This record gives sequence, C-alpha cells and structure tokens, in this order.
Amino acid sequence: MNRALLRDLYAVLAAVLLVATAALVGRHIQDTEHTLFVAWPPLFATWGPHLGPGTPAALLVAAAVVAYGPVLAARLPWRALLATVWATATAWIVSLALVDGWHLGIANRLATRYEYLQVIDRFHDIPGTLRDFTHHILLGSPDHWPAHVAGHPPAATLTFVLLDRAGLRGGGWAGMWCIVVGATAGVAVLVAVRAFAGEGLARRAAPFLVLTPAAVWLGTSADAYFAAVAAWAVALLALAVTGRSLWWAAGSGLLFGLTCYLSYGLTLFALIGAAVLLLGRGRVRERPLLLVPLVAGLAVVPTAFTLAGFDWWEAYRLLVTRYDQGAGGIRPYGYWVWANLACTVLITGLATAAGLRRTAVTLVRRDDGTRLAVLVTAALLALLAADLSGMSKAETERIWLPFAMWLLPSCAFLTRPRMWLAAQAVLALLLNHLLHTGW
Repeated sequence: MNRALLRDLYAVLAAVLLVATAALVGRHIQDTEHTLFVAWPPLFATWGPHLGPGTPAALLVAAAVVAYGPVLAARLPWRALLATVWATATAWIVSLALVDGWHLGIANRLATRYEYLQVIDRFHDIPGTLRDFTHHILLGSPDHWPAHVAGHPPAATLTFVLLDRAGLRGGGWAGMWCIVVGATAGVAVLVAVRAFAGEGLARRAAPFLVLTPAAVWLGTSADAYFAAVAAWAVALLALAVTGRSLWWAAGSGLLFGLTCYLSYGLTLFALIGAAVLLLGRGRVRERPLLLVPLVAGLAVVPTAFTLAGFDWWEAYRLLVTRYDQGAGGIRPYGYWVWANLACTVLITGLATAAGLRRTAVTLVRRDDGTRLAVLVTAALLALLAADLSGMSKAETERIWLPFAMWLLPSCAFLTRPRMWLAAQAVLALLLNHLLHTGW
C-alpha cells in the first residue's frame, strides 16, 4: 500500500470517528436532555431496517456504476457522458426513494404538514400572497406558514404552485420534479469542472457525482431542486468567464438571483461564484463587459419579487425569530456546530473524506488540479460559513445538499476509483435500508 493511499485511509478513519462520536454523544444528549429533536443523531431519521420495491434496482445501478462507471466516463463522447450522468443519477435517486415505496418514498414527501404542498390553495392570488407573505412567518401570527414555507423565500413554494396550475398536481409530480431537476446538479458540476480544470478531471469525477450517498436525500426533498438551480448558476458563470457567449453570464445571473429566492442560506453560493471569477480573472479583465449581463440577470428575480411586494430582508429577519421560536432555538449549538459535519460525511461519503485530503495537498503543492481544488475549497468554505451561522442546527443532510454536490468532485483526485465507488454505494444502501429518513 503506497503512502498516499494510507493517508487517504487515515482521513477516512477520522471521518468514521467523527460520525461515531456524533452518534454516541448525540444519543446521550437526546436521552438525557431531549434537546436535539432527532431520533437517530446526527441524522433526522429513525432506526428501521427494511427492504422495498426499489431495492433490486438500487443494487443493480450501484453494481453497474462500480463496474463500468470509470471506463464509460473515460470513453464516452462528452455530450453522451453528460446525458448518461443525468439518466443514471436519476435512476439511482429514484431506486433509493422507492425502497420506501412510491407513496412514502416520493409522493408524500412534499405533502406533509411541514411542506410546500400544504399551502397551494393560499396562493390563489399570487401578488396578494407575496405582499402578505411576511405576516405569516412567525409562530403566533394568524395562519402562520408551515416550517418549510416560512423557512424559505416564496420562490420555493411558488414553484409548486405553478406546477399545480400547469396541471401537475399532487406530491407525485412535485417529488418527480425535484428528482428529475435535482439529478441535473451533477451535470452542472461537471460542466464547471471541465471549463476550469479540464476534461480529464471532470471525467474522473463523473461516476462519483452519480453514485453519491446524497441521493438518499436528493429523492426526498425540494433541496434537490435548489441544488440544481444553484449548480447551473455556477456552471453558466464558468462558461461565461472561459470565453463563451455573454448570454451565459446573463443566464448565470438570473439563476443566482433565483437561488437567493429559493433558500436564504444559498446566498453563500456567492463564495463559489467569487471563486469562479477568481479563476477566470484573466478573461474577466479581457472582457469586463461580461459583468454587465451578469449583474443585469442577477437583478431580475429580486426586482420582480420586490415589485410584487415581498421584502427579502424583512422576511429573513422574521425567519431568524421563527427559527428561535421552534426547535432551532433549543437545539444546542455546541453539539451541532461539529455534528453537522458528521452529517456531511454521511451525505458525501468516505471517498469524499479522502478526496478532500487530496484537495488540501493539491492546494499546498499547487499540483495539477489546483483550479479544481479552488472550486472545492470555496464550496467547503461556504458550508462552514453556514455551519458557524447557527441557522443550520440539524437536518443538514438535506439543507446542505447544494454545497455537498461541489465537494464530490474532489474524488477525481483519488486512485482506485472502483474501490471508492463501492464504498460510496455501500454507505448509501446501508443508510437507505437501515433508517427511515425524515426527509
């Protein structure tokens, strides 16, 4: 065993110890103080070994990606590879969701009392609802919004309102929207990695963007959809600053603006966008005009919502109060500030723990792949900023999916990809078959 691989295994061991410590300490806190509000810390889940109709498909997809993923990623034409990544990621996410069956696994996920579909009928007058949105955020306010509606800007809920009006009603359509759109996040990440770090590293990262443990939650929450929008915002910016059409900059700005109105926390994607501009600073200096459509696009969604009567800053201020009114105000920061990172290990997998070690080495030595290391590091910094904010205490296996997608490309630095892919698959299958996830 060479030294690099041995050091990778040390990183994996450290990640395993972090998860084990979070589980043991969390179990003690929950049993004695009852302040975590999760049944299987650090995850929002309950213990319940089970099989389901999606089990055979999940095993088949996992085996196929482990066996053939690296070879196909190296040989397929680029556009065919992107299509294959999207299709296979969709199959992996759907098969894992169907382990819990259609209704529990997909159709009912966005229809619970905390979720967006509960308030569809309250948006019959969209402009009026937007003007009145902030009046229903706080607990104790008349007809206060469910947790997820109150916890996000209205573009999140409005997406499902528009699906309903288009005839795609109910949890099944909403769930499949999030899955199908969410599965494109990996494609967007590959587009950005190729633009800045080269096609070779993008191809090596591709199987890991498919066979990720994050798929357990990408099939169960609207955060998969948010992850895709944020990822395409970065990807289009990468295309713009590497010499493509200025229209990509306008599209990037538009999606960045939408991202901020889907989730307050995703404003931290500005760090990843800044990394893209840093990596492409030469092009930006040569073509400063690309900043014009970027800023113009960025202004579209905020302007539209502001003119409609929604005040983003006031809503966020009220959300902070609402967060403290509920479980967020009771959950101990001193535990979650590090236990959240254990959740991140579980959604990105042990391969990513080793990949992040190699990312750090690449940054220090300025080896080939430094540009990829910068992108990954920017995502990690954004995630850490979210962690330190104290507004993400628990449930980060869902909330941090958009950031997690940008940590996965670090696996491109690993040798022996099949071994690491197998580890990713085993972790995902165990999580999905041993636990009933809350989201």
